[in-house]
Amino acid sequence: MQLSNIYNTSLSLLTDLYQLTMAYGYWKNDMAEQEAVFHLFFRKLPFNGNYAVCCGLETAIAYIEEFCFEESDLQYLQSLKGNDEKPLFEKGFIDFLRTSKLELDIDAIPEGTAVYPHEPLMRVKGPLWQCQILETALLNILNFQTLIATKSARVCRAARGEAVLEFGLRRAQGIDGGISASRAAYIGGCVATSNVLAGKLFDIPVKGTHAHSWVMCFDTEIEAFEAYATAMPNNCIFLVDTYDTVEGVKNAIEVGLKLRQRGHEMTGIRLDSGDMAALSITARKLLDEAGFEGAAIVASSDLDEYKIKELKDRGAKITVWGVGTKLATAYDQAALGGVYKLAAIRDKDTNEWEYRIKRSNTPIKTSNPGILKVRRFFEGKKAVADVIYNELFEKDIEGFVDFDSEKKVRISSNWKGRDLLQAIFRKGKLVYRSSTIHQMRAHCIQQLEHIGNVEEYKVGLEWALQELKEEMLK
Repeated sequence: MQLSNIYNTSLSLLTDLYQLTMAYGYWKNDMAEQEAVFHLFFRKLPFNGNYAVCCGLETAIAYIEEFCFEESDLQYLQSLKGNDEKPLFEKGFIDFLRTSKLELDIDAIPEGTAVYPHEPLMRVKGPLWQCQILETALLNILNFQTLIATKSARVCRAARGEAVLEFGLRRAQGIDGGISASRAAYIGGCVATSNVLAGKLFDIPVKGTHAHSWVMCFDTEIEAFEAYATAMPNNCIFLVDTYDTVEGVKNAIEVGLKLRQRGHEMTGIRLDSGDMAALSITARKLLDEAGFEGAAIVASSDLDEYKIKELKDRGAKITVWGVGTKLATAYDQAALGGVYKLAAIRDKDTNEWEYRIKRSNTPIKTSNPGILKVRRFFEGKKAVADVIYNELFEKDIEGFVDFDSEKKVRISSNWKGRDLLQAIFRKGKLVYRSSTIHQMRAHCIQQLEHIGNVEEYKVGLEWALQELKEEMLK
């Protein structure tokens, strides 16, 4: 199969088989059009951190807008066999899929927003089979991008305002993994990516210079630097550690002075190995003494938020951080662990909503019932608490039960609330006006600035919702 054929195709079958078998079961039992509500959320913060960054909504919107079963999809489904070697799905169901269109109401939290466990990142409401059929793809999209955006935000916070570049494409999990990672990393705070295709697709700034192989193609390092400066005088960051780092810095300075005489300026140097704290201090001294006070010192080499903090604590003079593998792959956590749970279903006879809850001997896996929303409370500009509530309880939020302390908290009169979920689709029609990716990134940075002490941030269930949950668990 040609690579282009993998992605130039309908994605309606980007799902687990059990989503289709359940949809078929709903159809057979005259339940397919019964109205239901599902919530997409995660149960535990990634990286043992204090927040996550919601990401992937724009990709999900594109997936939903383009969702349909093409004839080749339907032919494949017709070819599937059950244990008796008879068709898994009957022809009537295939015809049903052929003529169906999504008619869902979908609400979601905008990308770049700080989010917490059990909060619905997305709420899907509409015909039961349609809610069900989207589960796998939505989790695939939002889980990964939220994980990477969160990692990016953590790395950028560790850099304390200095530029972070995402360099992870070559070790990312496949083509789409690399592209999605670059997008999410930018929203999380990175200033640019090395991924040129992501730059084209998403309007992300791209950065890059040369590798060790460039230097090794020439007889001497200084010859390599001179050749690169001649070829690309407006993009000169020299990788200085191919042979001897300190000598590499001196060679970069020598070429930089010649470059300056020709009317161009050396942008900086890059360190990729060794004791980067000590080497950056030495490099900074050499660069400043040579008149290159504005030259950047870029560091790479398996960086993450922990190594960046360590280097900064040791007084490293690094000003730009190139973070690759450990960002684009979320190296220390393989997955976010988001889930998608039914929370309410409308009775066909009475037309009343009936709440649903998943019980578990593991308390964290017990779901929350209702048609949920999230309200963020602010004291001045500082966000102080998130409250999950049932929109069918039409009253002001007086208080909530904090998840961590399990104590009741009363809403202060000084707090001002704002709902996080926004309308995305209504009856299958897109009603949401998306932000640019640059606005999403700015929103993320602003979000994290306005959250005070993240370790003291409170999240919980509104009192009446907590009572409903407790009653259902009885």
